[in-house]
Amino acid sequence: MHQALTRGPAFPPGVPSRPVGLQKRWLVAGVLAVLVALVAGVSLGPVSLPPGSVAIELLNLLPGVRLESGLTEQEIAIVTELRLPRVVLGLLIGGLLALAGGAYQGVFRNPLADPYLLGVAAGAGLAVTVVLTLGVGTSGSLGELPATIPLAAFVGSLGAVVMTYLLGAAGGRSRSPATLILAGVAVSAFLSAGQTYLLQRHADSIQQVYSWLLGRLATAGWQDVRLVLPYFLVTSLVILLLRRELDVLSVGDDEAASLGLHPQRSRYLLIAAASLGTAAAVSASGLIGFVGIIVPHTVRLLAGSSYRIILPLSLLFGGAFLALTDVVARTAAAPQEIPIGVVTALLGGPFFVLVLRSVRRVLT
Repeated sequence: MHQALTRGPAFPPGVPSRPVGLQKRWLVAGVLAVLVALVAGVSLGPVSLPPGSVAIELLNLLPGVRLESGLTEQEIAIVTELRLPRVVLGLLIGGLLALAGGAYQGVFRNPLADPYLLGVAAGAGLAVTVVLTLGVGTSGSLGELPATIPLAAFVGSLGAVVMTYLLGAAGGRSRSPATLILAGVAVSAFLSAGQTYLLQRHADSIQQVYSWLLGRLATAGWQDVRLVLPYFLVTSLVILLLRRELDVLSVGDDEAASLGLHPQRSRYLLIAAASLGTAAAVSASGLIGFVGIIVPHTVRLLAGSSYRIILPLSLLFGGAFLALTDVVARTAAAPQEIPIGVVTALLGGPFFVLVLRSVRRVLT
């Protein structure tokens, strides 16, 4: 089964090689992007706040720091209790989706692999829909994330990736890398049909689930952040610790085994970690597509093709990307709010076409 994952080059030939080390300037750029997204996300909204004052108030959250920001008590409450939890959740969700996308691309050696396109998000979405419509372990409120939802989403996402994997491998040795994406589309369609059937049978939950399906970062405080954070830490730790092994896996299983690596074990650990991160992201924010394609490919084009570079930078830039996208979703049609999944789809659709054209030789 693992042979089906390692066929063909991961990316088009002729791409110039770059240094594999993570350069400090890119790491600094990633951290700065996160800080800019943090300040912008907290400053912008129905009530605009001075970015400088917001930055000072954020510094006041550090132990031992007490500076005068000039904000009123009401504005401070807006910063710390309303906007900051939402921005932090966006940083976590964006980092998870981008990191999972980069990991899937390395594991499957497929430049189009993404939680959304592989059916992983659809599997998690179906599981969460089951929980919400049937009320298994939850009151049905999306204001706070019930603890049962991430667990159900993980089961659904892992089941979906296994289905996609097996269906894609059914083509045998003669299949092209595009078969995996086609398998993901088929699995997504199947799972979406099940989701539609559930919604039809539970019409009272349609509005609730539909608003969740379009993607959202609305929170009721820090509760969602606290529930997502453990999944974020576990996913990030596992994938980043194994990022060097992805570079070794790119040369093939036989060569990787000769270097002392256990290819199947590494691959399964990476799939499980990426699925866990996707499940946490989907359960907290709904279906937000294309982050796992946009961010890793942009990092690859700008900073280098080694996964020692791609994965840590995808974690940083993915969080910044989604937090800034959420700013657009909140302000573009104010006072109405555009679902963040709609915004990422508008950005990701054209980007996906460009990536597809750039790797057309691999997919034929």
